[in-house]
Amino acid sequence: MAKIRKAVFPVAGLGTRFLPATKASPKEMLPVVDKPLIQYAAEEAEAGGAEHLIFITGRHKRSIEDHFDKAYELEAELKEAGKHKLLELVQNVLPAHVNCIFLRQAEALGLGHAVLCAKPVVGNEPFAVILADDLIRNDDKGVVEQMAEVFDRTGASVLSVQEVPPGETDKYGIVATEPQPDGTLRVVSIVEKPKPADAPSNLAVVGRYLLTPTIFDKLEQTTPGAGGEIQLTDAIAALLEDEPVIAYPFAGKRYDCGSKEGYLEATVEYALSHPELGESFRAYLKQLAL
Repeated sequence: MAKIRKAVFPVAGLGTRFLPATKASPKEMLPVVDKPLIQYAAEEAEAGGAEHLIFITGRHKRSIEDHFDKAYELEAELKEAGKHKLLELVQNVLPAHVNCIFLRQAEALGLGHAVLCAKPVVGNEPFAVILADDLIRNDDKGVVEQMAEVFDRTGASVLSVQEVPPGETDKYGIVATEPQPDGTLRVVSIVEKPKPADAPSNLAVVGRYLLTPTIFDKLEQTTPGAGGEIQLTDAIAALLEDEPVIAYPFAGKRYDCGSKEGYLEATVEYALSHPELGESFRAYLKQLAL
């Protein structure tokens, strides 16, 4: 069975909820303590077996490409200054065997369209799709690695899911599932942002997908919806007719870093566990709470 060697990162969005911070810098470059969101996502993909990271970018996204590129001048300055630990950090943003590929999404035509842009590079292989503003923490095993294990057992597309408050179903793609003898949850239907009264469940798809290449055929046949966007959810709904799709309740804590509150929560909690900052930051918070 094919392994997950490629991961797609749709990063062409404008990040309007973080304006003016994202006016000239992508939301995926917002730092959580000392690493940008996109690096956390890339590290998770690499830990799950991905060797080729495919970034679907737009205008004003050059800083993502620069972040993963070699920085000759910075490295030379750090080396000359004897700052070897910092030099090591800069040189090892990603392992040497990982290849970064950047493709331009000329128009913002939805998540489905962004994924379809990756077809020439992904080819006829299963692949991961990772939304970097869904930061999911599991210090033992990342979500992509967890999902890859499910794919290895089943050969089916896998969607990461979690329960959300029933009143918030209109913010997510929502799935209805059937338990299978092997303990997995087979998706029987998926609906994009249903009203709470119309939702088939409160099990929401969040930020991680492992997909078979058949999804590209479905995306090419998907009719654009409101705003001319091609919805990945619609293509997955069509995929259900031909192939099994599994909903996987992942282990880990998710931070919605597409929202200001979720981003701040992630920053505080990652800072509290940081090996250099955690103790002093905890003391500061305690003092602040007095």
